[in-house]
Amino acid sequence: MGRSKQKSEGQYLPLPYAQLRSEAWRSLSGAAVRLWLELHTRFNGGNNGTLTLSYAEAGELLGLGKATVQRAYKELVEHGFLVLEKEGNWYHRKAHEWRLTTKPTQRTKGRELPSNEWRYYRAKKRKAA
Repeated sequence: MGRSKQKSEGQYLPLPYAQLRSEAWRSLSGAAVRLWLELHTRFNGGNNGTLTLSYAEAGELLGLGKATVQRAYKELVEHGFLVLEKEGNWYHRKAHEWRLTTKPTQRTKGRELPSNEWRYYRAKKRKAA
C-alpha cells in the first residue's frame, strides 16, 4: 500500500527538469540558488510580487556577506528568476518587494501565470584573450 503525504510535510517546491537543465539555472552561483530557495519559503500562494527579504536578513539566514547577497539578487534578476516589483526605502526600513518568475501572481484583474523569464536567458559570450 502506498504511503500518503503527511500533513506535517507542508509545502514543497517542484523543480522542473526544463528549469534545472537551462543555461540560466546551470550558470547561477551557489549563493543565488540558496537565495532563490529562501525566497520560495516566503511564497504563500498569493503574495508573489510582494515578497520581501532584506539583504541583512538574507545574509544572516544564509551565512552570507552583504555584498554576496547583493550579487545573488542581481544574478537572479539578470538570469530571469526574479523581478523587482517595488523598490524599498532604507530610511523608512522597507525592504524591496520581489516577484518570483516561476510562480503565479495575484493581480487586481485575476491570477497571472508564471512568466518564466529564465527561459530567455543567454550567457554573454566572453572574448578570447
